[in-house]
Amino acid sequence: MPERKIGIVKWFNAKKGYGFISVGDQDDVFVHFSNGTMDGFKKLDMGDEVEFELK
Repeated sequence: MPERKIGIVKWFNAKKGYGFISVGDQDDVFVHFSNGTMDGFKKLDMGDEVEFELK
């Protein structure tokens, strides 16, 4: 079963479609726009709080 996490967008390059999410004292998590499940997902802004699953 995938593990749900909450983190903060550390940075995201909208042109390249990827970035990193900071999750407390754990390693940063790589994110790519193709992983987004929301309709119209194209970018994240630095400081956004996000909920996601680690697979």
